[in-house]
Amino acid sequence: MELTSQEVKTKLDRGDKFVLVDVREPWEVQLVSLKEAVHIPMEDMPWRVEELNREDEVVVLCHTGVRSGMVAQWLRAQGFERAWNLQGGIDAWARVIDPSLRRY
Repeated sequence: MELTSQEVKTKLDRGDKFVLVDVREPWEVQLVSLKEAVHIPMEDMPWRVEELNREDEVVVLCHTGVRSGMVAQWLRAQGFERAWNLQGGIDAWARVIDPSLRRY
């Protein structure tokens, strides 16, 4: 149920169709974010889930992968069969893919 930063980067580079969802708090997104990501805070997900298409592949990210793991699991329970957690979150992305990103 998880994808590594490198696997997600490969998907982006290939132009694969998927939705990257950032479930962090607004203040966290202001610190650092990925331009490809749609921001839906974790607490808003239950009433904003209909903004996502159950047929799409969805990759969820947070700071370190804990919250996004819970959201990905919840999405699967809601019928999103291709919901994935970005392992290690944006922190892993900053360490592995783009060291220029701010870490917090």
